[in-house]
Amino acid sequence: MPVRTSEEIFSIDGLVIPGGESTTIAKLARAFNLFDLISTRIAAGMPTYGSCAGMILLANEILDGIEGQESFGGLDVSVRRNAFGRQIDSFETDVDFQGITDPKFRAVFIRAPWVERIGPDVTVLASVNGHPVAIRQDAILATSFHPELTGDSRIHRYFVEMVQAHNKVKAN
Repeated sequence: MPVRTSEEIFSIDGLVIPGGESTTIAKLARAFNLFDLISTRIAAGMPTYGSCAGMILLANEILDGIEGQESFGGLDVSVRRNAFGRQIDSFETDVDFQGITDPKFRAVFIRAPWVERIGPDVTVLASVNGHPVAIRQDAILATSFHPELTGDSRIHRYFVEMVQAHNKVKAN
């Protein structure tokens, strides 16, 4: 379900931050007074998944961002915006994704970021040409590619399982 209000942000068990334009998403979150609430919920352990722009918005450090660009934070990583190139440089490739059955996954990269620095608590789940493109830290998952464009739901199921596991721990 889409979340657009603080009441909806408080009521969810997990959040998906989609691809798009990271600066626009951050500005809209500020304009609707949701930015700090989302950051606080992520810091408190709310399971969150970000793809492409979502990865940028979850990084603690953004490289090649516009001046004053903000992120919700939560991932101890440095992410480079548009690292694979411009729109014309978009591509698809198979990646090995740790944690899903048959780890080969067709990944679609569109003006995609990559991870340049990872902290000690970050797990790399997939890489392309030596650059991490799927990572996890605690209850946060991020991919620099767009799994929603493939029709393959395994990465989204992986995130749902993360949310379910988090809720079981929270309930005990």
